Amino acid sequence: MAGQMDTVYKVVEVIGTSTKSWDDAAKNAVETASKTLRDLRIAEIVKMDLKIENGKVQAYRTRLLLSFKYGG
Repeated sequence: MAGQMDTVYKVVEVIGTSTKSWDDAAKNAVETASKTLRDLRIAEIVKMDLKIENGKVQAYRTRLLLSFKYGG
């Protein structure tokens, strides 16, 4: 258990987009971030919004805080 207490995590904010749903937007954000960030641990949704043009929803946007293991 002591090894777990010595771990450090970094948190970054990312925004995913989708034309289908907020869920897809979040999934896109995590999958894209996982290509360059290793050991992703937790994703916390902090905001969801919509892009609207001419009275129609054009895109769903989900803002997430992602945490990953920091260091060597």
